[in-house]
Amino acid sequence: MQILMVAAENAAIKGAKVGGIADVIRDVPIALSELGHQIEVVIPSHNNYQQHYPSALIGEVKVYFKAWHETLYLYEVYQLRAEQVERQFVLSHASFSANNGNVYCYDDPYGAFASDANKFALFNLGVAQCIKDGLLTRPDVLHLHDWHAAFLPVLVNYHHDYQCLKDVWRVFTIHNLAIQGIRPIVGVDSSFSDWFPEVSFEQGLLTDPRYPDCFNPMRAGINLSDKVHVVSPTYALEVLKPSDAATGLIAGEGLEQDLMRKHQSGDLLGILNGCDYDEQPEVLKSTKAFLSAAKAKLIHLIAEQLHVPSDFYLANEKVNQWQNEAKAKGPLVTSVGRLTPQKVSLLVEPFEHQPALSALLDMLANRDGRMILLGCGDQQLAHIMTKLMAKHDNFLFINAYDQQLSDSLYTLGDLFLMPSAYEPCGISQLLAMRAGQPCLVNAVGGLADTVSNNETGFVFSGDNNAQKVGNLLLSFQRAITLFTDEPNSYREIAKQAEKRRFTWNKSVQEYVEKLYRVER
Repeated sequence: MQILMVAAENAAIKGAKVGGIADVIRDVPIALSELGHQIEVVIPSHNNYQQHYPSALIGEVKVYFKAWHETLYLYEVYQLRAEQVERQFVLSHASFSANNGNVYCYDDPYGAFASDANKFALFNLGVAQCIKDGLLTRPDVLHLHDWHAAFLPVLVNYHHDYQCLKDVWRVFTIHNLAIQGIRPIVGVDSSFSDWFPEVSFEQGLLTDPRYPDCFNPMRAGINLSDKVHVVSPTYALEVLKPSDAATGLIAGEGLEQDLMRKHQSGDLLGILNGCDYDEQPEVLKSTKAFLSAAKAKLIHLIAEQLHVPSDFYLANEKVNQWQNEAKAKGPLVTSVGRLTPQKVSLLVEPFEHQPALSALLDMLANRDGRMILLGCGDQQLAHIMTKLMAKHDNFLFINAYDQQLSDSLYTLGDLFLMPSAYEPCGISQLLAMRAGQPCLVNAVGGLADTVSNNETGFVFSGDNNAQKVGNLLLSFQRAITLFTDEPNSYREIAKQAEKRRFTWNKSVQEYVEKLYRVER
């Protein structure tokens, strides 16, 4: 079977990863290739990747975009891994690399998604033209990932130049339903009529249910694809419900009715993401080595600044302090991930007139434990974490991303903290478990599907945020008490976590049987 994967990220290419979607785009093609399928992958060339790898220009395509003729260049990149079978492509345009090589632009709230929507609308148009012109092999299955690839089914259905692709089977994977890429239909620079002035469409299928004058790419992907895939069985049920801010439920995000229709027709499927168990990342062997590497990273970050930010300064001071102290005897709690409300909102929820994380750190201090949080993102959340680092001697917050530091925390930690408000699947808990580190998680989405309470980790839940915070702290107290008072029992949980397997081989078998079986 010939399959084309279209996405914004790809961890096979250095610098093209922001979140877990990148790991999926790297790993799934490998597993599918091992089953004998022919796989092509294409992403935008956000940082002129063709200049950093052995590559070949496959050809150029000309498209009509924003009432202007644009030229895009398709490159195949090689030697991304040993024994590479899948074909990896990047589509290049000058505008794609205009954001200092970053995958995404973070526009202000009044122009949310404006820059990225311009980029991905043009990228999708270019991909459609590449297929039509034969630069990309015409696929049996067009597998589209998140809103960044959801312009393609719109073009195939409503653009007269791409009607020839209408019989290609379309699968749409939702990695994060909360981020939908919504833009106005008309009236501004980054809008549907601005990108594709010659295209008209059925507004009942593609407009946002809450904002009828806006185009919703995520909704388009759902309604115009043959199969819709979400990345865990539990998340597939959660998205059928409306979100509820009063209880902290993040679920269907306005698209629950569309998803319910797909569910009722048997076209919405929840298939869990897998994990690469053969990967052996280069990790630091001790907390001492980690602190030395963290200090080097912080000095590098500080050197790049005109004025030293408080978060880097305080983190460097904390590293110095820990290096001069005796090693803590209690548990090392770790957390790695993007600093977003999704990941840490429960930690900053109030509990007895302080953030819940502050209460958690007090509990940890009573057991002579420490916590390291590695991640960057939301500036307001970073400010809260920096203040907590100043208050608590046992808390180190590194407001940055670093692959080696991340990989090392999975192996060095005793308890991995992942209290996500929602989690379509999650990769961090799988990486921690792979390294034998039990996880403390909220019973949502893929976390509920991968962590078993008191068997491979610790799980909490609640009907509202106040209950969730209370139960999070109770679960945390239980975990660290078990670690210090019943070490053999804790080691058994760690051992069982390390044994659990969520392989890509199993997941892609389900892809082939449930998503890729063409029924036209």
